[in-house]
Formats: sequence, structure tokens, C-alpha cells
Amino acid sequence: MPATQSDEMKSLDAEQVLDAVLIGGGIMSATLGALLAKVQPEWSVTLFERLGQLAAESSNAWNNAGTGHSGLCELNYMPDPDDPAKAESIAGQFGVSRQFWASLVSSGDLPEAATFLTPTPHMDVVFGERDVTYLRRRFETLRSSPPFAAMRYTEDRAVIAEWAPLLMAGRTDSEPIAATRYEAGTDIDFGALTTGLVEVMTRNGGQVRLEHEVRGLRRDADGLWRIRGRAHGRRFTVRARFVFVGAGGYALKLLQRAGIPEVRGCAVFPFGAQFLRTDNPEVVRRHDAKVYSQASLGAPPMSVPHMDKRVVRGRESVLFGPYATFSTRLLRHGRLVDLFTTLRWRNIAVLLAAGAQNLALVRYLIGQLLATRTRKFAELQRFYPEADPADWSLITAGQRAQLIKPDAHRIGVLTFGTELITGADGTIAGLLGASPGASTAPAIMIDLLARCFPRQRDSWEPILHTMMPADQHYDEDAV
Repeated sequence: MPATQSDEMKSLDAEQVLDAVLIGGGIMSATLGALLAKVQPEWSVTLFERLGQLAAESSNAWNNAGTGHSGLCELNYMPDPDDPAKAESIAGQFGVSRQFWASLVSSGDLPEAATFLTPTPHMDVVFGERDVTYLRRRFETLRSSPPFAAMRYTEDRAVIAEWAPLLMAGRTDSEPIAATRYEAGTDIDFGALTTGLVEVMTRNGGQVRLEHEVRGLRRDADGLWRIRGRAHGRRFTVRARFVFVGAGGYALKLLQRAGIPEVRGCAVFPFGAQFLRTDNPEVVRRHDAKVYSQASLGAPPMSVPHMDKRVVRGRESVLFGPYATFSTRLLRHGRLVDLFTTLRWRNIAVLLAAGAQNLALVRYLIGQLLATRTRKFAELQRFYPEADPADWSLITAGQRAQLIKPDAHRIGVLTFGTELITGADGTIAGLLGASPGASTAPAIMIDLLARCFPRQRDSWEPILHTMMPADQHYDEDAV
């Protein structure tokens, strides 16, 4: 069955008990659905998506930068150039992702990798003596680590011009500059990958319900979850033994409505993003890399500027950004009241404390919101001096909800990353936060299986090991 809603699907039955309900039609639910199809194919699994298509939010190809996050170029994963731990952890998780996708391609479950993955070199470029020193030290630290052993480093402008011609064309300053390059990086169309993974689930009997918005979760006296929502102007109800909330920015409010103590005091802060995009073939032809640099002072870690080659449905483009935006919506296709629906007496102080501790971030956001197109274009010209404004248009990307956690000492702490939340008894789980989520989805979902289904762990392990032979299963510290 294709991964879309069908008139032939059975009507929802409030008394039917499903084995698993997946909320949200993005890469996370799709990955979990595909994994369950492999380890427990006889289970009844239904995915609910509030919009009329899959991967319409953060997993959509144009709502993210498409970087296969593997620690190769993301300087925010390694603020201390002598500490490679986080970069190595993310590289390991992305390795699990590559193995999982490759196993599904090999078995014929997924189309050829070329439909969603394009080999694209990953680069860093930095300017000024301080950042050049930082990048040099980072390279020296990483070069002895196997995932990064093939990385190259240079301060030679001619070599940088060979690696990324647009960076050096027309550059007349004498400022120190350095770059690293790793040839085997990736550009990923997470929208196409999501669709393919959901098809793995549906071919094994799973169902997809588009235009079905889940609005409430309640634990019944018998321990089952009652899932309530609206579809086509009508209410629906189903019951399930297990619920996964992969609803992006809406995940926190659904977990709050479920009443699980694990999210008490948690809050979210929404960030949006815009990118400059060009499809000019002459520009695109000269840029074959994803080039990252250092974030501006006060900028959130996921706002590091980067100029990326993108390949979406076979069409090549170049993106530059991101430029931060703000809205009280928690999803791009959300509602202006979204942020306020997550406020509770327990998390208001947490939210305010996090804001007070991140005044530089507040100033950065205000500056971004007030920035003119001319100022935004000047940031691109820092990377690409000869950029022509006529070639570039501003596009709006996805919305992210960063997690703010209660803290015994600081009241509230703004976190950057992806966090798996599981209920104490393992019958409900959800995902909060943002990058590098999509790239590390298989590792996160394997962690979920270990936490939520410990009784099935022994029987599932041989299947998972066949698909992903590296000894990284159930490594909770890596997620």
C-alpha cells in the first residue's frame, strides 16, 4: 500500500486496540515505523499526521539544510577544539543511520540511495587569526579519530579556491583564512527519505491517517492510551498499547496533556529560519560543498552560517543562511497561540529564567528580526564576495522548538539538541528539541526500543544487529 491515505482503509474503531500509534508524519515517526515493521511485523501500527501529506514540516527538504549531520563541519558540536567527544558521538550515530538506510536499500525496501542521498563534501571556513587557530587545533584533535581521518586542512588560499571557488573569487582582503574539507559528506532529502520509510511500514500492514490531528492523550484505567483528535470536521478516538509523539514543536503540549511527570517544568522556545537560495546554474556549478563557519556572538548553536549545495528531486541549488526568525507558532503550519498552550505554572519561571540567562541570544534575535535584506545579503558576501542579489531569493524554512529544562541551580536551562523522553513504564515516548535529530533518527529510535520494550530486546537484537552490525545498539550515552 502506498504511504498515503486510502479510501479502502478500515474506519477507525474506538474499541480496537492498536499495538502502536505514531503521532506526526516526519522522519522520526517514519524511522520508528520502519523499525517496528522489521522487528515486529505482525503488530498493528497507525501513523497520524495533521496535514494532508507526509514530511510537510521540519522533514520537508526545503525546511532544513539537508546536511547529513556527522560532526564533520558543525563547529558548534565542538566548541572546545581539544574535546572531540560530541563530534565523535554524532559521527557514530550517523554511521548507524547510514547502515540502517543501506540495509533497507539492499533488501529492496527503500529505493536506491541516490533518490534521497547525494555525496557532497563537507567543509569549514573561518576568518581571522583567532578562528584560524581554533580550526587548526580542531583539525589536529580530530585527525587521529577514525571517522575524521580523511579530513584535510589548509590555510592556502589557492587550495581553498580549488575546494570552493565561490569563496575566493573576488576576495581582495588579506585577512587570515583557513578551511577543512571531507570528501565523503552527504546532502540528504529528508522528505524523500521519510516517504520511503513510511512505505516500508505500510507494506508490512501499517496504516497512515492524513489530515488527522491528535489533540489529546489519556491513560485509561486498564493501562491503555486513549488518543483523541479531529479529522475532516469530526472527532475520532483510538486506543493503543504504545504511543510515540514525534510531532515536532507540538510534542511538548501533547506530552503535557498525557500527564507524564517526565515533562513537568519543561518549556519550549520557538526559532524559525530563512535562507537565501539560488538556482542559477552558473553559480550552482561552481559550488560542490556544504561550507560551515562560526556562529555570530550570541547566536544559538544551530544558527552557524553555512552555504550549502542542495539536491532536491534531482534539482541542484545553493542555500545560504540561516537567518533567525521568531513566531509563537511551534510549527510552520501551526497557530499563533501554540506557545501559550504549553505554558503551565510549573514552567513559567523556567522559561523566564532561561531568557534572563540568554540575553545575548535575545539581542541576537532582535537584531535578526530588524535586519534588512541588504544586511542579510552582506552576510552572504562574507562567504561569496561576488554574489549578485539578482540571483538570490529569500525562502522561509521550518520552525524549531528548542527545549528548556528545569534546573536545580539555574531554575531553567535552554538546551540545544535532541532529547528522547520516555514514560516510566515505557508505554509512551516523545522527542523534544531539534538538530541533529533527523540525521541520527535510527540511533534515537533504537534507544527508544531499548527503553520502552525491554522484554522484546533479546528477540529484536539479532534483527537489529543484522541491519546495523556496528556495536552501537542501545548506547544510551550516545543519544
